Amino acid sequence: MACTIQEIATLVDGELVGDGAQLIYTAKPLIEAGVGDVTFIEDERYLARFRACGAAVAIVSMNIPVNGTPMIRVQEPRVSFARIYQHLHSRPKVGFAGIHPTACIDPTAIVAADAAIGPYVVVGAECTIGPRCRLHAGVTLGNYCTLGEDTELHPKVSLYDGTILGNRVVIHANSVIGADGFGYRMQGDRHVKVQQIGIVEIEEDVEIGACTTIDRATFGTTRIGKGTKIDNLVQIGHNCQIGKHNILCSQVGIAGSVSTGDFVVMAGQVGVADHVEIGNRAQLGPQSGVPKDIPADERVLGTPARPGREQLRMLTAFMKLPELQMDLRKIKRHLHLNEVAE
Repeated sequence: MACTIQEIATLVDGELVGDGAQLIYTAKPLIEAGVGDVTFIEDERYLARFRACGAAVAIVSMNIPVNGTPMIRVQEPRVSFARIYQHLHSRPKVGFAGIHPTACIDPTAIVAADAAIGPYVVVGAECTIGPRCRLHAGVTLGNYCTLGEDTELHPKVSLYDGTILGNRVVIHANSVIGADGFGYRMQGDRHVKVQQIGIVEIEEDVEIGACTTIDRATFGTTRIGKGTKIDNLVQIGHNCQIGKHNILCSQVGIAGSVSTGDFVVMAGQVGVADHVEIGNRAQLGPQSGVPKDIPADERVLGTPARPGREQLRMLTAFMKLPELQMDLRKIKRHLHLNEVAE
């Protein structure tokens, strides 16, 4: 599909600066953009790269100066660019409806008339699948699972018995919800499994990335709060209580019985010890190791996690250690301390 620059500006309600007559066929991010493309810029420092790539027009924030090349000013360049990209590169949506003949659905399950059940899906006894749900190929639901409205499970998602999903939950491929928590006790000279008989409940508007695992509670419920977004390859242990609108980035690992407040952010590879409480709006920097409670609104870094400013001061001091070591050697030579020690 081709559009003029003016039509693109109209599509995103943007302010066009420059000639809008040229036709645009492709949208590409700045690192890939070439002659005749539309791209986007969120920061003035990328203007030179934009000029060099030869793109025909850039979607820019309101404060970026013009330079003679057509630009479309908008409030959120990335969001507007995504809309343009979809418009220029749209393909007919390939969907599926009804129940595929290879699906295996227990006769006691309740499936909404407008739900879509893909190939080789397995639905256990007494499950409930709400209106407009979409279960892609190879999804497995254990017994007694409940799915709210407009929920989508991508290929090979597995829900263990009793899992509850709210409305508009999205779970990406190969994630496992409700597997046994990692609980053992010593009995004599061997580890004996502690029975895991709880469930997982995921509230509305949660999205979970690919290959993520959320364990069932030992007793009671492991809960993921409304609006929380979880990246790929995240592990959440048994009995965790994750608050509303959290952001958990890739490779976060959360041990059992952790609780978080609302709007908590955990960057990549954060590790949280068991029974830790994390307050509202706390931000945990990448690779932070969290052995104890974090108060609300705190920003932490490092292992063990410390307040961000304190950790940065420690890192700065650590970088100066070679210089300090040389100074110490000079002082010891000056005071003849080496000779005394010998």
